[in-house]
Amino acid sequence: MQIPPLNVLNILLAAAPLLLVLYLMIGRQWQGNQAGIVGWLSAAALAVFFFGAGVDLLLVAWGRSVLLSLYVLYIIWTALLFYHVVNEAGVVRRMREMMPAFAPDRLTQALLLGWLFASFLQGASGFGVPAAIVAPLLVGLGFAANQAVVIALMGHAWSVTFGSLGSSFLALIAATGLSGASLAGSSATLLGFSCLLCGLGTVWVAAGLSGLRQRWYSVLGLAALMGTVQWGLATAGLWTLAAFGAGFVGIAAGIAHFRLGWLDFSRLTRTPEATETTGQVSARALLAVFFPYLLLVVVIVVGQLLLAGPLDAVQLNYDFPEVRTTFGWTVAAGAGRSISIFGHAGALLLYSSLLTFIWFRWRGVSAAAALPGKVYQGSVIVNKTIKGSVKSTIAIMTLVAMAVTMQHAGMTQLLAQALSSTGHIFPFLSPFIGALGAVMTGSNTNSNVIFAQLQQQTGLALHLSLPLILAAQTTGGALGGMFAPAKVIVGCSTVPGSDDGRVLKAVTTYGLVMVALVGLAVWGVTLLQK
Repeated sequence: MQIPPLNVLNILLAAAPLLLVLYLMIGRQWQGNQAGIVGWLSAAALAVFFFGAGVDLLLVAWGRSVLLSLYVLYIIWTALLFYHVVNEAGVVRRMREMMPAFAPDRLTQALLLGWLFASFLQGASGFGVPAAIVAPLLVGLGFAANQAVVIALMGHAWSVTFGSLGSSFLALIAATGLSGASLAGSSATLLGFSCLLCGLGTVWVAAGLSGLRQRWYSVLGLAALMGTVQWGLATAGLWTLAAFGAGFVGIAAGIAHFRLGWLDFSRLTRTPEATETTGQVSARALLAVFFPYLLLVVVIVVGQLLLAGPLDAVQLNYDFPEVRTTFGWTVAAGAGRSISIFGHAGALLLYSSLLTFIWFRWRGVSAAAALPGKVYQGSVIVNKTIKGSVKSTIAIMTLVAMAVTMQHAGMTQLLAQALSSTGHIFPFLSPFIGALGAVMTGSNTNSNVIFAQLQQQTGLALHLSLPLILAAQTTGGALGGMFAPAKVIVGCSTVPGSDDGRVLKAVTTYGLVMVALVGLAVWGVTLLQK
């Protein structure tokens, strides 16, 4: 036997660390760095006393978690650095001043930045970069801290599978042994539906029911456009460019729609006063403000597409031995998470930060633009970065250690098998398994690696469409990332005043609703196929 038998007690014990963290962060309003320590210790204790783990297993799990944590923290540290580089130069304040002329109301600002721009960033980089970059921009425009993080986490979730140059989708192919051509269509279709859900969710968080009444057609049209582009690129075999291309087309169409009024049907019913602009912004002024972000995109695209080979030449990794529990659950020997020292998304953020800093120093842009009397100094930026990253570093290290310990002890697998043993309602629960993997590890890629074979085997046993079930797996994993505690910490890390417990509560609610709607869609298609 590889893991303890499926029964209510074992399922509750396996879920206990995650439930405890959620209770502490949501119910007791603990911060992630506090709840993470408790979650890690509880996972280690349960692994030893109930799931047959030994000291060797705990040490290997800790070693792997360190590499995985560094993989995430590389982004947090450099994203926070990038934020302070532009914020100390007064960029965020200038953006707040000119955005009303570019996007005339808070709702269009939320859609342009929180949904379209974040999705484009996910296609170009991913790994938490969109939330860490977009959330402080929204705060600079006047959004509440928690609201900004929720929007940033939600807006880009649909583009995760084909984002990061298709890393999650490539992991799905590798884990199942099926061809990308057989999986691309169903995955892109479900993710296109998720794009609509994320857009509507962004509107709801930004402006509630009145916002949906105002902009439902905008979201529907842009979601259809981005979903179609992603589907076309994915089915053509361009998996690494599917989300990037969809995000690029989406933000271009969004600017044309919101700024120029293309296909803006609401203009037909507005009064003349309502159609007046709030001011004009020159293209030069707009370029000056958005230059750091354009530079960021250029660095990411060049680094990911043109220089990926040379930049990835130096890898940080370690080979771990095989470990097993007394029940026979085995984790094979092998390398941990590889970290490309010079090609990682965090490294690209670092290059962008340094180039932006040099640009501002050369152009004479100083912190006086935002804070009179202050000089634009690198030491100030570095000190603020270090000070702001302490809590998020502790939170990520402990939460990832908890997740890896649960995975190595077979606890995560037991939870997934419990969900997969539900018979005819399995198609509905399939995306929840994907979401579970993302919540536990903070990564859709890891979720596909861990659970894709389980989904495949269950789909075969129940005579279900494998492309559909595996599409549900990766779509659930993409949406689950928005309420993964580790991802929430990433989003909150660059937003002073945000409360990761409250953010987690909000995105968990919205995320579970979206996953359930995807599950209903998969279940409905399965019934029609029979």
